[in-house]
Amino acid sequence: MDDLYREQILEHYQAPHNFGTLGAPTVSRDGRNPNCGDQITMQLEIDAAGKITDVAFSGRGCAISMASTSLLTDELRGKSLDEVRALGTPYVMELLGITVGPARIHCALLGLETTQKAIDETPAR
Repeated sequence: MDDLYREQILEHYQAPHNFGTLGAPTVSRDGRNPNCGDQITMQLEIDAAGKITDVAFSGRGCAISMASTSLLTDELRGKSLDEVRALGTPYVMELLGITVGPARIHCALLGLETTQKAIDETPAR
């Protein structure tokens, strides 16, 4: 089973989903993991009801950070800001499907943490 998840991680690393930029994002936030040099920019479009309508990310990093962010972006559309704020480490680990050691946990969480910081900066509607 781990081989299936490892293959999925490599696929998302080599061809990440939602990679690029949005034309007019509601909010954009840079995130960085200084431990290994991962850098991403998360962009979100958020409607008046506080739901994510579109998402994109760009950047570079290790396989774990790129794959977890790619997997996360597939799940964010349609979620409310409160739903995204409530997500945590177990959610990301379930998306990845593998156990990530303490040295790589920051890589795995970079996309989620950057997204949560972005929505905290979202202008009031």
